Amino acid sequence: MLAGRCAVITGASRGIGLAVARRFREAGAEVAMLARGAATLGDAAERVGGVALVADVGDVAAMERLPDRLESLLGVRAPDILVNAAGAFDLAPLAATTPACFDAHVDTNLRGPFLVIRAFLTPMLERGSGHIATIGSIAGRRAFPMNGAYAASKFGVRGLHAVLDLELKGTGVRCTLIEPAATDTPIWDAIDRAAHPGLPERAAMLDADAVADAVLFAVTRPAATAIPTISLERA
Repeated sequence: MLAGRCAVITGASRGIGLAVARRFREAGAEVAMLARGAATLGDAAERVGGVALVADVGDVAAMERLPDRLESLLGVRAPDILVNAAGAFDLAPLAATTPACFDAHVDTNLRGPFLVIRAFLTPMLERGSGHIATIGSIAGRRAFPMNGAYAASKFGVRGLHAVLDLELKGTGVRCTLIEPAATDTPIWDAIDRAAHPGLPERAAMLDADAVADAVLFAVTRPAATAIPTISLERA
């Protein structure tokens, strides 16, 4: 389905980003996998068959260099598909949420997608084609306790996407926001479940591959079909 197409996927060394990279490679795409951890990303790219693009989505200068770096790797200045999957997640009541924790969530979950979209949007518009898929969250439209920093960033992503969707009308570039419920990824590894007994069991969460399937579905629809949002829950 994606033969001859190029994709850039952030947060691609693990979790949803890695699952998307794997699905896209299976569908025939050339995949540039972006993450900040060189060793982990290199291993993941080797397993998937993608190319490693080591960068921090919060680094403005590094994001502005992305078109040049992509051109040197895959010969194009903008991908056919951009997937924003890098994410940060932690749990704390607002009274215990530090400014550093809050900033880290906003930097990765909201500012990061903005910077990556900004890097590639102009060449996509000039070409008149492309698809931008961003991984949001159920926490971007529904409040949960101890999610103050995460919810603020994901509600922001929803707003960013809504504006982008309006601005892209008639340009040939499309965008989709995928909002999954709790998904079993390594992002939960650092969470002390004993301190948060109300959390769903990981076996009852969505699988990262299910989210990747939703992304693949969105980006393979006919050019005349727009899918602004996809909400996913465990059946």
